[in-house]
Amino acid sequence: MVTAISIVLIITALFMIVTVLLQSSEEDGLSALSGKSDSYFSKAKSKTLEAKLALGTKIAAAVFVVLSILLLIVK
Repeated sequence: MVTAISIVLIITALFMIVTVLLQSSEEDGLSALSGKSDSYFSKAKSKTLEAKLALGTKIAAAVFVVLSILLLIVK
């Protein structure tokens, strides 16, 4: 049981690393200060690759935490 959880934990960690590295950097952090306006494309971000990568990262992080706690309990 510990071996199976460890393998899934490693796979989840690798998936999380890949999804974080594939995301582009957030350069819009200071755009509110410069008065940059939102475009149509920035409002429709839920269907973009960036949104899917962010969702994948969040899910992988949640699974990683749950598996880590489960592994701690099982050992």
